[in-house]
Amino acid sequence: MTERQIQITENFKKVRERIREASAKRGGGEVTLLAATKTVPAEDILFAAENLGLTAAGENKQQEFTSKYDVLSGVLDYQFIGHLQTNKAKYIVGKASLIQSVDSLHLAERIDALAEAAGVVQDVLLEVNIGREEAKSGFLPEAVAEAEARISEMRNVRTRGIMVMAPVCSEKDEYRKYFRETYSIFIDIFQKKSHNIEEYTLSMGMSDSYVEAIEEGATLVRIGSALFGSRNYR
Repeated sequence: MTERQIQITENFKKVRERIREASAKRGGGEVTLLAATKTVPAEDILFAAENLGLTAAGENKQQEFTSKYDVLSGVLDYQFIGHLQTNKAKYIVGKASLIQSVDSLHLAERIDALAEAAGVVQDVLLEVNIGREEAKSGFLPEAVAEAEARISEMRNVRTRGIMVMAPVCSEKDEYRKYFRETYSIFIDIFQKKSHNIEEYTLSMGMSDSYVEAIEEGATLVRIGSALFGSRNYR
């Protein structure tokens, strides 16, 4: 293995161990490790999929999703996790197994129309602006239930759960209040829908907060730099 591959291997071992510990602390339950692969070369993602058991990856940008799609889509569960503009949705709908970032009814309607034209049903998560931050998109906490009810009436969009990006916190335990509030919303909406056939997703927690997120109920964590190292945005 190359030095880069050795480092990625060690990172995966550390992250998986921390996921196991956090899951055990909350009483068990499966947690999906999704690699957030913004700026990560396709060959690094393939290495993780083929050698380290990585099963899911997600992109933040439409252009990067599109450029890696042919290489990665047949190898792992390839998702879209970033802000999606309505005029870019045509490049994602029907290709991403899950769009985690539906942040408005307008976007959901656009996805529904595109999915109908393609003859598919598109799985999505509703993005919640749990910190009520003006600079972030997403449904406000009090609007999520109504949005889910309206989107559930669309024929070609299927809501699979909730995604949240918590505000940046100076102390790790500060994340917990946001994760607890999100978990409460998730349970209120989706627990009554759950059964043995369908499992719903609560996507929260990233490299700086995934342990706290799992302990507070996350079923999927989106981890980038803790797996692949610091981003290179050049």
